[in-house]
Amino acid sequence: MLTSVERLLFVRGVPIFKELRDDFLVRLASVMDELSFPDDHSIFTEGQEGRALYIVVSGRVRVHIGDRNLAELGKGTCFGEMSLFDAEPRSATVSTLEKCECLVLTQMQLYDAIDETPGIAINIIRLLSRRIRELNQKLNAQTPIPTVESNKVVELRPSAG
Repeated sequence: MLTSVERLLFVRGVPIFKELRDDFLVRLASVMDELSFPDDHSIFTEGQEGRALYIVVSGRVRVHIGDRNLAELGKGTCFGEMSLFDAEPRSATVSTLEKCECLVLTQMQLYDAIDETPGIAINIIRLLSRRIRELNQKLNAQTPIPTVESNKVVELRPSAG
């Protein structure tokens, strides 16, 4: 378990919270739950309803769809943020690669925080945009990009450079 000071210092270093005032971070850090997960454990699975964001305090997790890895995340990174803003099911499964400690922020806690400090919403939007760009780059590097010309599909191979 983290002390309140350790929790504040840790949350202050998480990218989506970096621009927030300390008085706000103190309140936000104090409402988060701390959860422990064993090695090789599914924290949540693709298709499940989700209403919480997780922040890795220690350990590592992998984000995957079936056997296809999308990302490996470690200390100070967060996942599950999309479920805070829509009612859609989880888009991927997150499993531990080793024992993990996480802080959890629920949708209701976040909405209360955004009402008070709208800057947090902007930080989360930036994080989501960055992740979408990274996934687009990975997809573009791995698969041909289809395009339509005169009502027919033409495959374009990604450039080598």
